[in-house]
Amino acid sequence: MSIAYRFSTALGAMAIALLAAPAFAADGEAAATDAAATQDNSGLTEIVVTATKRETSLQKTPIAMAVMGTEDIKKRHVQSLYDLADGAVPSLRVATFEARQSALTVGIRGIVPLDANQPAREQGVGIYIDGVYLGRQHGLNAALFDVERIEVLKGPQGTLFGRNTEGGALSIVTRAPSGEFGGRFSGGIGNYGSHTAEGHIDLPKFMNLSLKFDGIVQYQGATTKNPLAGQTGWNYYDRKGLRVTARWQPTDAITNDFSYDVAQDKNSPFYSQLLNTNPNGCVAGAQAAASACALPGTAFTSLTGAIKPLSPLVKVNGTTRMDVADIGVPQQPSIDKTHGFTNTFKWHHSPELEVRSITAWRGVDATQWDNSGGAHRVPAVGLNCTGSGCNFSRYSLADLYQRQFSQELQAVGSIGPVDYVAGLYYFKEHVTDDAATPNSMAFNPTLTAVTVLDPCTGSAGFGSQPGCRSIDRASEVWSKSYAAYGQMTYNAGNALHLTVGARYTHDTKRGVLHFSRNINYDVNTAAATANGYRPLDKSWNRFNPMVTLAWDATPDIHLYAKYATGYRAGGASSRTADYQAFDPEDLKSYEVGLKTDLFDHKARLNLAGYIMDRKNSQVDISTLQPTATGTFNNLVTINAPGVTRIRGVEADLTVRPIEGLTLNASYAYTYTDIPAIPITLTERTAAGVATGNVSTVLQKFYIVFTPRNAASGSIDYELPIAKTSASVRLHLDANYSQSTQAFDQFATHNDASFVVNGRLSVANVAVGPGGQKLTFGAWVRNMFDTQYVFRRDPSNSLPSVQTSNIYAGAIGNVQGDYGNFNAPRTFGIDATVNF
Repeated sequence: MSIAYRFSTALGAMAIALLAAPAFAADGEAAATDAAATQDNSGLTEIVVTATKRETSLQKTPIAMAVMGTEDIKKRHVQSLYDLADGAVPSLRVATFEARQSALTVGIRGIVPLDANQPAREQGVGIYIDGVYLGRQHGLNAALFDVERIEVLKGPQGTLFGRNTEGGALSIVTRAPSGEFGGRFSGGIGNYGSHTAEGHIDLPKFMNLSLKFDGIVQYQGATTKNPLAGQTGWNYYDRKGLRVTARWQPTDAITNDFSYDVAQDKNSPFYSQLLNTNPNGCVAGAQAAASACALPGTAFTSLTGAIKPLSPLVKVNGTTRMDVADIGVPQQPSIDKTHGFTNTFKWHHSPELEVRSITAWRGVDATQWDNSGGAHRVPAVGLNCTGSGCNFSRYSLADLYQRQFSQELQAVGSIGPVDYVAGLYYFKEHVTDDAATPNSMAFNPTLTAVTVLDPCTGSAGFGSQPGCRSIDRASEVWSKSYAAYGQMTYNAGNALHLTVGARYTHDTKRGVLHFSRNINYDVNTAAATANGYRPLDKSWNRFNPMVTLAWDATPDIHLYAKYATGYRAGGASSRTADYQAFDPEDLKSYEVGLKTDLFDHKARLNLAGYIMDRKNSQVDISTLQPTATGTFNNLVTINAPGVTRIRGVEADLTVRPIEGLTLNASYAYTYTDIPAIPITLTERTAAGVATGNVSTVLQKFYIVFTPRNAASGSIDYELPIAKTSASVRLHLDANYSQSTQAFDQFATHNDASFVVNGRLSVANVAVGPGGQKLTFGAWVRNMFDTQYVFRRDPSNSLPSVQTSNIYAGAIGNVQGDYGNFNAPRTFGIDATVNF
């Protein structure tokens, strides 16, 4: 059944023209009110947000924002950030890094870093929990606690939020203690053996102290089974978390919140299938005879080697998601452990001044085990193989340990017609990582049987177990950031508002490469020097201004024009033998917007258009790099010359035509273009000596996971049950994304996607004399079990560069594209008791 057919069927059934995300708003820090759209009998009510560090109306705040409130999270069965990958917010893109659930790639408005998986590289969208910036994208997929809302601020937020917010900011705001006894318990079961349990308890205030406890458990069995006995399948998770919050209010003017959270996320990657075989028709001979068999950034004139036949054990499937892997391989869960302490202090001196302090310590311990590719990734094994030449199934292993401390001081207030925010910020981070990629399996010479290699010595004397690994790379990074910022809004009467702001940032970053290709640089300093290795020791200063002019044309029509800037810090690539450094990238944004309430607040239409220009874009290229042990093909991060152009239009519509019925529609158009980059390859001998042959070609790069067109939508209907406090609630949402690139070096697209989710529930059934309420329902994600490849990797279907002959591409490892299908249909039932 085609995507178009499903789309038209869903639209007809719901009788709406577009389907979209829930009614959205957002803010920049925690607020006591729920920012999800609430309704009365007459229409849509005002939404309060705090994106400017103070409570304001969504419609009067001149920022493009989106938020999912508590009810929206429940209706969509959002359990982790990855559940937003279906496109609930069209401008927000969430994807796993490679196939791994242990690290997420998060992008907004085309700012999507592909490989932020390295300690010395930063993300382009800031992730915050209760106002605390998270330095690493690892551990982001852990279970969400008692979330009040998930906020999305679109466009650069360099003034109030700082560095690494070029694309915007995503903020998770948790629910604070209420000081009154109450809470809720919930549980559910579903297919693939899934089960969930949550407990949230508020204790009454005692001696000015209020306590709140949150606990959560989430489990799902593998959706692709592993035939090897005793090994984990793929797309499995087992999450547990605990959070304790204390609120101390010694006076009416002082509030101090202290929280501690700890979580563990055991998971396995999505299964990587072999989607086709030799799709580009690679064959030895003149490259012109196989024109599609061309590696970007090269100038091959000939192709050498031979395509190896596939084992009869290998299944090629590019159309459907595999329920069982073709070959069982060793696979154990990756484990992410997160913990954090946060203290938020507020002293409301007067309307002219409120002083705030946010202090936080956080940490992540991540161990990665990714063997999802099996025989579908290099190395390719040929008939009559011998010894280590029969080895396959690259086991991608990595460890990351991160600790961070941050301190922010804020002064917020109003003096006459002027609203102001001022602040000081300090951030310190220490990260270590290491990685290894041993083979874990071996074919027999006829490719008709496989064996599991010794986990300590089977891969050319090395293995997957700690202490047995050949370390591909290991690095350590220390980062510090200092900032001072201020923002002021002058309200000229009731209609005109001029906002100006600026932030000064000083960043320092030191890094060392301890290992590269199993060479210990700390011991073998001669090899490190021969490889051109230099430790990272850089500092950068940035001044990021912002100006916004807003006009309230009527009480219900608001327009704004905005100029803003953003900055992403530089770093170094631990994937290179010389620890090659790269510079920061800078972005300028020009935006206009319109926010309206129409038809006596029964409809709300918000529009935004923007132009963003980014200089020194950080992109990844494959290049030859000589080392002390040979010349290798490395992934190098460089700053692209010229200006990367990003243009877009966003529209959000919410309509409440009759009581109980709410329709939402959202759309995002995003155009991106990175100018072609000259790539130079220098031919070298086996000893690393240049031969004099040099090839320079222009290579095109792409911004990943950014569809040109994306839309989403929802319909919500609530029917009260007569003479009771209960009601029946129906929710349906549909989300569409056009196909787009998954790797910045390749023009190859993933598949377009269309996903429908739904929930039917009976809410607020009175079940006890103490006012207890029961809500129970059934949910489904990916209702039509749509199957699409969200990540398609063509690197195994293209020739590789030969170090000794840069004009001849080697095809000996060509197999085909491999990739990952989306999650299958999941469904279940759940119940919640509020007391």
